[in-house]
Amino acid sequence: MSNRSIGEVLGAVTSRPDEILLEMGAGGELLVARLRAILAALLLLLPLFNAIGGGSTRETLSGLAGAILVNVFSQVWLYLAHRPRRHRWLPFATAAFDVTTTTLVLALLASHHLPAGLNSMVVWAFYLVAIVLTSLRSDGRTTLLAGALALVEYGVLVAAVFMTVDSPEQLISSDYGSVNVATQAQRLVLLAMVTAVTLMVVYRMQRVVELSGTDGLTRLPNRTWLMHGMPRLLEATGRDGGSVSVALLDVDHFRRINEDAGEHAGDRALLHVVAVLRAMLEPGEWLVRLGGEEFALVMPQPLGTAWERVDAMRRLLEQRPFDPERGHPEPMRLTFSAGVAASPHDGHDLSHLLRRADQRLRTAKQEGGNKVIAREG
Repeated sequence: MSNRSIGEVLGAVTSRPDEILLEMGAGGELLVARLRAILAALLLLLPLFNAIGGGSTRETLSGLAGAILVNVFSQVWLYLAHRPRRHRWLPFATAAFDVTTTTLVLALLASHHLPAGLNSMVVWAFYLVAIVLTSLRSDGRTTLLAGALALVEYGVLVAAVFMTVDSPEQLISSDYGSVNVATQAQRLVLLAMVTAVTLMVVYRMQRVVELSGTDGLTRLPNRTWLMHGMPRLLEATGRDGGSVSVALLDVDHFRRINEDAGEHAGDRALLHVVAVLRAMLEPGEWLVRLGGEEFALVMPQPLGTAWERVDAMRRLLEQRPFDPERGHPEPMRLTFSAGVAASPHDGHDLSHLLRRADQRLRTAKQEGGNKVIAREG
């Protein structure tokens, strides 16, 4: 992980997250929506404090208008976030909204008093809040969007203000201090730094989740990945009227491998099985290691087609013996038994499909192994 180049890291954080991260991101989006609603409610206090502190009526009204606008949209985003992953564009829209709202409030302040638009630290800090909150979405693309928007929008605002002034005195305020180019450049650099740090947080989070959803030996997706990925696949396939098949595969007589070929031969045998099966995978199919010598194969196909696919894999594995090396006299023939179940006939959720596939796998084992069963009787 530490040896990855900057280009590889950027490639990782800008690619579409996997199913586990998307699920986490959906939960993060709801958390951000709730937090946004709380912050929006607190924003209503700022105009009040401004008025109490002797601020101008225009500033107070501008702040109030912005706070009301943010509150209205915050409730809309909160409502949409309660439907996880229904709207794929939602994280990008809300991240852009958070940044652009900050820019609009600053522009509104600048329209009444130029130094207020560029030196209002309270409002400007919401750029940083918007960027940091994208880390909860577990999607580096939203972080890049928020950071880039903040840099561009604030940069344009700064340029517009400096082009508007007729004299340096217009950028001096007793309340907000003096506006100068160096300070504004530092703020732009700070936005870029916060964006970079947030991207690294997202990257580290993605790596942790990737490791939690990946089998250490075979680098296949593991049970955690299956539990998070299958519900969405079943839901999407059900809407389209399609079918998803799940096969449980168990390597036959696996204990004999270590006994006959040495202590670590079992791991090498599993890698051999994975290499053979993985070479036959088609787009949209997933091979998952559940533990030990047991695997799951997910196929977006009806039961009959799935049976043919798994049986073809069984025959290919049998034709490609495993060479244990280390003094073993001859290659070992490996086989597996499998049970296949498909939605919607065998169930509409993962637990029912796994239960039915496991029953058929047990039958295949009882009948001597090296067999794929997709129906009872």
